[in-house]
Amino acid sequence: METKTFAELGLSQKVQAAITAAGYTNPTPIQAAAIPVAVTGRDVLGIAQTGTGKTASFVLPMITRLETGRARARMPRSLILAPTRELAAQVAQSFEKYGVNHKLDVALLIGGVSMDDQVRKLDRGVDVLIATPGRLLDHFQRGRLMLMGVEILVIDEADRMLDMGFIPDIEKICNLLPPRRQTLFFSATMPPEITRLVNQFLRDPERVEVARPATTAKTITQSFRFVSDGEDWVKREVLRDMIRSDNVKNAIIFCNRKRDVAILLKSLLKHGFNAGALHGDMDQKSRMETLDKFRNGDITLLAASDVAARGLDIPDVSHVFNFDLPWQSDDYVHRIGRTGRAGKEGIAQSIVTPDELKSLKDIEKMLGEPVAWIGESPTEQDFAESGKRRRGRGRGARPGAQRESGSRGRGERPAASSRPEHAAEARPGKGAREEGREQRRSEGRREGARTQAQPQPKAPRPEPQATKREERPAAAASQAPRPRPRPVDAEPAKAAVGAFAGNVPAFLRRPARPAKAAGE
Repeated sequence: METKTFAELGLSQKVQAAITAAGYTNPTPIQAAAIPVAVTGRDVLGIAQTGTGKTASFVLPMITRLETGRARARMPRSLILAPTRELAAQVAQSFEKYGVNHKLDVALLIGGVSMDDQVRKLDRGVDVLIATPGRLLDHFQRGRLMLMGVEILVIDEADRMLDMGFIPDIEKICNLLPPRRQTLFFSATMPPEITRLVNQFLRDPERVEVARPATTAKTITQSFRFVSDGEDWVKREVLRDMIRSDNVKNAIIFCNRKRDVAILLKSLLKHGFNAGALHGDMDQKSRMETLDKFRNGDITLLAASDVAARGLDIPDVSHVFNFDLPWQSDDYVHRIGRTGRAGKEGIAQSIVTPDELKSLKDIEKMLGEPVAWIGESPTEQDFAESGKRRRGRGRGARPGAQRESGSRGRGERPAASSRPEHAAEARPGKGAREEGREQRRSEGRREGARTQAQPQPKAPRPEPQATKREERPAAAASQAPRPRPRPVDAEPAKAAVGAFAGNVPAFLRRPARPAKAAGE
């Protein structure tokens, strides 16, 4: 690359002064290739691994192009879409750093922050709108935002958007934007879905690729440690040994699941390590506070899920540990890319269990060379049995549980066929109670049928009230020739007793009252 200084990239004098004040002299390869194209207004497709400085490769030309013009209320002039809150906040910090000589209004639309403050900024008008897709669409659907004035669109970490399921949202947002706009599209990898998105929304883009997709930085020393047991408590013990045996200044420890992050943090704190956690279930304030503590050195170990794997610029991370191997080999690149940034050296160490050997093969294929092992490496038999042993067991299940059941089928549980019998033994009186209730219901139905077969089936229910109120003065004369209603009235009461087990409702007991009044 012939271009060696920022002065040759076509940036404005104010931007160059800000770059000099920030202490930068020479652009990175992605910056040297993308900035001259972006300042002309042409679409750019940038493919570069994490840690190469691609954030500045779109922030710097955007500031230069936005120097002229004025923002209007609820109509941002430019839009930057980021997959996570942390990455969006980091981009906002870049605008603060490089835009010190400008009066650009920047708004950050992310979850976990008051929407009222965001609305007030939008009402005043913003030059740069940085947002996560979900929160942006939320504001748009509430009528608080109009997108027809967007001149520049930036989609950052597009492959991460794909992993998080944001592609439908990205398509919806792109269709809301004016067709005459500049689009800057950045991704570390180019899977087919991302390629389709590029073909759909970019116009004759300049492809800028400074490294082979999904390659790791050469400044990172990578090694792997095989744990034949594979239980989580064993892995935590091995991790502690790895941390103590190496000169760890600070480290990020990656887990695949959020619940494992919480368990690992509790274990680290219990054993006296200075640790914190970062995962998607934390609110935005807690996440930013934890990141600030890690950057400042108040926390030396950060247990994290993949929410921290991409795009976060955390300088001087000495180590990255993979407590779990990532499910996708591309994620391995992004995880270990948190160390060895900007030409500095870093160390990445990963714990490998027998069930993860298949994922290890994918990582080896991506790296193009065999991995280096700490201690004993897995045998050919371990590779052959990878994925076969412990099938159907949940993490942390008791060793040997499948052998006791005599079955290794996926999802099968010990003694599944005896579960109904066990349930019956646990509630010995349930069957008898159900049988008794059913018997009382059937008796009530039989009594009711016999009552309906006799004459005057429904007369006793409405008549007694009228008789009691209207003909009370002549009660003796009127009721003398009617000796039979008593057994007829008794039948519903008897049926009620059978049906309601003695708890007879009041409206069924009323027919017996006239007979009692006659006796008085």
